Amino acid sequence: MRIIITKDYQELSQKAASLIAQQLKEKPSSVLCFATGSTPLGTYENLVSLCKDGKADFSKVFTFNLDEYYGLADDHPQSYHYFMSEHLFKHVNLRKGKSLIPDGTVKNIKEYCKHYEWEMKQKGGIDLQLLGLGSDGHIGFNEPGSSLGSRTRLKTLDEQTVKDNSRFFDSEKDVPRYVLTMGIGTIMEARKIVFLVSGENKASILQKVVEGPVTSMVPASALQLHPNTVLIADEPAASKLARKDYYSYVEKMQERYEKGEI
Repeated sequence: MRIIITKDYQELSQKAASLIAQQLKEKPSSVLCFATGSTPLGTYENLVSLCKDGKADFSKVFTFNLDEYYGLADDHPQSYHYFMSEHLFKHVNLRKGKSLIPDGTVKNIKEYCKHYEWEMKQKGGIDLQLLGLGSDGHIGFNEPGSSLGSRTRLKTLDEQTVKDNSRFFDSEKDVPRYVLTMGIGTIMEARKIVFLVSGENKASILQKVVEGPVTSMVPASALQLHPNTVLIADEPAASKLARKDYYSYVEKMQERYEKGEI
């Protein structure tokens, strides 16, 4: 896992956007998979700016999304369809019909989830997966205890996740208790993962993710096994990493190598 520690959330967002823009430069027809929540908002703002400046081109891109609340139609203000449209899709040159987000209104859930995985395979797999981190260590909506080999499926939200997400709703009782989410096994098949973690409230769980054992009780710890994950954490989030200074040193040496200085 490559670990980049930034001074603040703004720098984190700029760095993440630049990595995605670089992916599009290297492979204009990239298949991307996006995340929602508060952490990637700055990344999406920067991507919109890069697109408007001609430094990021989405015209040949196809996108998927990690998850969706089950029971919410795509025009619901708290649906992830609505989120992605408002914060990214309608502001960049992504072509109509070139995004696929789980449908929170489907009836035959098992068949739909199989089809969602089939769609990813038909597109050649995910080139770059964007992830955030839940306060209990979840990625996507794979709550603690989720199988590390899990696939796209219906999942019941943990009460802590419901509380965390209640800030986006009028009240906690309005938060759906079920979601459709890509599984950990599905996520791990992405060729590259950009993993964003921000804020002091994520420091303790991030330490477990990076430096603790790989365990289903900390779902994001599975990323230790991924061959091409880039973690971007701001200083507050990285504050409890035991080897924080070493990670910063390694990144400086990596930057020197990339510049041809060594």
